[in-house]
Amino acid sequence: MNDPANSADALHGAGIIQAVKDAGVSYVLSVPDLHTAKGLLTPITSDKDLTLIRTCKEDETFGISAGLTYGDKRALILIQYTGFLYAMNAIRAIACEHKQPMVMMIGLLSKEVGVAPQQSRRFGLRIIEPILDVMGIERHYIDTDADVSKITPAIKKAYETSSPVAMLIGRKPV
Repeated sequence: MNDPANSADALHGAGIIQAVKDAGVSYVLSVPDLHTAKGLLTPITSDKDLTLIRTCKEDETFGISAGLTYGDKRALILIQYTGFLYAMNAIRAIACEHKQPMVMMIGLLSKEVGVAPQQSRRFGLRIIEPILDVMGIERHYIDTDADVSKITPAIKKAYETSSPVAMLIGRKPV
């Protein structure tokens, strides 16, 4: 039997976490996230270089992230696509209108393997990229370890240009 953790198509949470730290992020803001829980959220809880701030609702992460930015700290918002949709007003106001460097890592819960998000059978997944495009939010699709190299430069650019960025996590990190 093939071990997905050793597959060339795997997405390893450890690589994502290192890329986030390499970009100078020291805070992770999140609500429970089934898509990234095992490979990202659980390891983050014990990482001495990252402080996890758990929130009750996704929209709270954006205000906290803005506050950290004013304190010269970098934060990552780790949410599922359903939470992204829930937090639209906060994203519009804080990330887009106030031009804050909101770094979103959005888990695409239940995305079919090998299917692009816009081709998904799930309506919620199909609309994420078009919404990001309409809002003018740069996006990067992270589906395998080969895509992890996009993370550090994207985060650095968000903070250099004071603009939001989204990393769409296509498969569950291991």
